Amino acid sequence: MKHFAAAVIALAFAAGAPLCAQSAAAGSADVQACAALKHRGDPNTRACYQRLTRSADPAVQAEGYWVLGDFKAANDAFRAAVKLRPKDGTARVRWGRMYFDHYQAADAGDLFKEALDLNKDCAPAVQVKIEPGPGGEHALPPVDAKVPKECAPALLGLALVAGENYEGAAAKLAEQALKADPKLTEAQELIARFALEDSNPEKAAEAARKALEIDKESLDAMALLGTIDLLADKNDTPWMQRVFAINPKYGNAYAVAAHFFINARRYDEAIGLYRKALDLDPTLLAARSDLGLNLLRLSREDEARKELEECYNAGYQSPETVNSLRLLDSYKDYVTFKTPTTILRLHKKEANLLHPYFQEQFDRALATYEKKYKFKLARPVQIEVYPSHDDFAVRTFSMPGLGGFLGVTFTYTVAMDSPSGRKPGQWHWASTMWHELSHVYVLEMTHHRVPRWFTEGLAVYEETAASPDWGDRLDHDSIMAMKEKRLLPIAELERGFVHPTYPSQVIVSYFQGGKICTFIVQKWGWDKILAMIHDFGENLTTPEVIEKELGVKPEEFDRQFMAWLEPQFKVTVDHVDEWAKLIREAFEDYKAKKWDEVIPKAEQARAWYPDYVELGNPYEFLSVAWKNKGDKAKEVAILEQYSKIGGRDPDLLKTLADLQAGEGRKKDAAATLERLNLIYLEDEAAHQKLGNLDMDLGKAAGAVREYQAVLAGKPVDMAGAHFGLARAYMAENKINDARDEVISALEVAPGFKPAQKLLLELNGKE
Repeated sequence: MKHFAAAVIALAFAAGAPLCAQSAAAGSADVQACAALKHRGDPNTRACYQRLTRSADPAVQAEGYWVLGDFKAANDAFRAAVKLRPKDGTARVRWGRMYFDHYQAADAGDLFKEALDLNKDCAPAVQVKIEPGPGGEHALPPVDAKVPKECAPALLGLALVAGENYEGAAAKLAEQALKADPKLTEAQELIARFALEDSNPEKAAEAARKALEIDKESLDAMALLGTIDLLADKNDTPWMQRVFAINPKYGNAYAVAAHFFINARRYDEAIGLYRKALDLDPTLLAARSDLGLNLLRLSREDEARKELEECYNAGYQSPETVNSLRLLDSYKDYVTFKTPTTILRLHKKEANLLHPYFQEQFDRALATYEKKYKFKLARPVQIEVYPSHDDFAVRTFSMPGLGGFLGVTFTYTVAMDSPSGRKPGQWHWASTMWHELSHVYVLEMTHHRVPRWFTEGLAVYEETAASPDWGDRLDHDSIMAMKEKRLLPIAELERGFVHPTYPSQVIVSYFQGGKICTFIVQKWGWDKILAMIHDFGENLTTPEVIEKELGVKPEEFDRQFMAWLEPQFKVTVDHVDEWAKLIREAFEDYKAKKWDEVIPKAEQARAWYPDYVELGNPYEFLSVAWKNKGDKAKEVAILEQYSKIGGRDPDLLKTLADLQAGEGRKKDAAATLERLNLIYLEDEAAHQKLGNLDMDLGKAAGAVREYQAVLAGKPVDMAGAHFGLARAYMAENKINDARDEVISALEVAPGFKPAQKLLLELNGKE
């Protein structure tokens, strides 16, 4: 995204409307002259900016060093400029823009806020600290509020920072900046960009044309209009020709387009656009870094390393660039398993444990989806599993610390967390795998032309289609969204994923998308989903697809959908506030071991909100209460309800399995432990118990897998683990494998008599 911002910065002066006209430096004739040369790609541009570095004014020096790529010198010069003119907010805005250009958005935002605070007319005009308001929107002043023109550059800077993080406030800030200064071309360009990110090309084109009305040579407005054409497969767009007629070297036009192709998950085409950008201007290091990152996303690792190392060696050492190079270095610690249709990359430290479980679900999902979607993939799918969540975050977003995502799909490559990468019970790894593999099919079937709401909604639907207990349960954020009428119309649902206007809107949009797909399947049938997939592949819009396939206008669809959705959750929505109070009371009674008071409160809480299975859930309270009251039948019953509805706490599931086994229900106990395997795999005792149950049930192959898992965990009793595996191999009539395991057991414990006896028995079978 940075290349887009850098481009509009460079053009601001040449357009005749300096970003900071009140600044002697930013608006000086020398600075504008250099910007005009850069705008047209003049070969004398560099020499012009070099002359600026020799100015007596540190603010002018800073502009020169900045464009020349000497960010340290530019930083020092801006610092001197601010010291020289401490009350000049403009110097801070320009400094912030330099920071933003140097991949330091947070520092840039601080400087923009300081600039606003320096001007008493700006500070009251906008709430710089953006918080969600009662209606879910960010608490900004209305766009028609009077904001002085002097505030516009800082507001624009804040819009850039918010846009970097896809915040819903970004467009509002850009609108505020434009209200303050109607001639601010960049603000219109940003409004166009945000609209296009929301998959609203009509609004984007309108804003881009308004930018051209302000500045007929706005290269980025033209690039945006060209991008709209390219996204619609109009490759002969005249807008790019107009750009290059003004500046034949303006590679940023293609870099701008590539940004939107990435947003649309059209990664191959984005790579081609970045290459075009670099052919025109090899100095576009931000574009080169993005090229490397996208090559890595498509598992073209050698090419990715080449581009990223070139950036690094040229001094472009953004966190994304550095993190990705470190990740590439770490791949020596991974092992790859291949079949004709799958590629599975696992970390060496857990490959032996994970491989059989992941491969089984991988194969099963592909076979299911090939039949269900009536589509055969062109090549093998690769899944990469990361025991470090930060490594997964770098692999997918090039930055560590992103907590909400569990898996991401890039065409034929899926990256996901390992079960060991999260606290036990936090998630269902098999559900995540099936979710992501649905994306592989839908993206490929639509040639990556599918809106995000549909592919995400369908993937959420597929989680519970695979098994009713797999998908995430109804969450509190979605309850409140229904209660407060925050669900979006289907024609606008895309922006809930791209530019959320309240903190939980992305989560709510996943919920809504999943329910929409469920509603369509139930009312119109699965074949309509397939037809919609093909329609999106033809570049039809959401309203067009809804009307074509379902025979209703989007507004009527919304009405029918809400009429179907609301009754399902009415009890929970109506009682959510009472539930919150009651569950706290039940918890206090639980801690005090007041079992007779816990039971009615927990039962009522469960009746109001049966999907709540997270920490402090009523199922746990009830199971412990019934245990302490000596009613094992009710303890088992409530834990079975917990498991059926999707509860994932390993301890509760193991307790249930023990109770089922104690009742002689070995098949049910084994099924419970099988479910645990799809949630968490690093539990030696659970694998041992399931192996034993499988042996009792005559499921030798399952027992082999479980005893292998025990061994993979390097248990204290290695001899016993090898012995158990030997017995399972013997049950499968794999005599040589069984003998090898018995010998391994005796190497650890030579006096192990059961192993000695089994070895004699095996030798007698020769």
